[in-house]
Amino acid sequence: MRNALFVLIFCACAAPAQEWTPLFDGKTLSGWRVEAKPADAAMGYWKAAEGVIVCDSRGRGDHDYVWLMTEREFDDFELRLEVRSFRSSPGNSGVQVRSRYDREAQWLDGPQVDIHPPAPWRTGLIYDETRGWKRWIHPMLPDWKIGPEHAPARWEWRHADEGSGWNEIRILCEGTRIRTIVNGHAVTDRDFAGILDDEHHRARRVGLRGCIALQLHMRDELYIQFRNIAVRELRGR
Repeated sequence: MRNALFVLIFCACAAPAQEWTPLFDGKTLSGWRVEAKPADAAMGYWKAAEGVIVCDSRGRGDHDYVWLMTEREFDDFELRLEVRSFRSSPGNSGVQVRSRYDREAQWLDGPQVDIHPPAPWRTGLIYDETRGWKRWIHPMLPDWKIGPEHAPARWEWRHADEGSGWNEIRILCEGTRIRTIVNGHAVTDRDFAGILDDEHHRARRVGLRGCIALQLHMRDELYIQFRNIAVRELRGR
């Protein structure tokens, strides 16, 4: 009942929204681009196949970060997507929001909603990749280190061999506030004023506006799938 109430409040409190717009046509990566070091970008880690976006770096772990990014930028929006993970894959992924890739520095700045199937309690927590931060901001931690003691009060995750095999992630970005829901459970609801609008984010032009991106973490042998990716932009700001 508590989670159902949160979802009702989540929808009711949002600014008026436009209609849902698919970000994946089910067939191609139209509207997306790969950003990475040139050698990694050429490896074809990301592809569209059989109605899903697939990231597959199995047996090819010698790479840096590789991102699949939207061509479009967004500011206030609600994002929904479904994710399927596999027990045989030990890798890490995530959803960058309001982010921007610096090709000269070969770095993606901006906040990331974590997706971590090996320790699924992390999924929906937020790590900030922005230079000057590079640390967890929900929970607020001094660096990249995190443990089960930081898990949300309630969480749920299923692998491909459990139930439907798919997990729903919803992300709402409105001003400096970010909310995440994973399989109906509230994971993050925090106002990041003083962080997303600070000097580091302003210098990189991220935090409040930018691209959406899916992550392949450096040196990971990851196999993961995404589908039903859609966004609706919020009006009134």
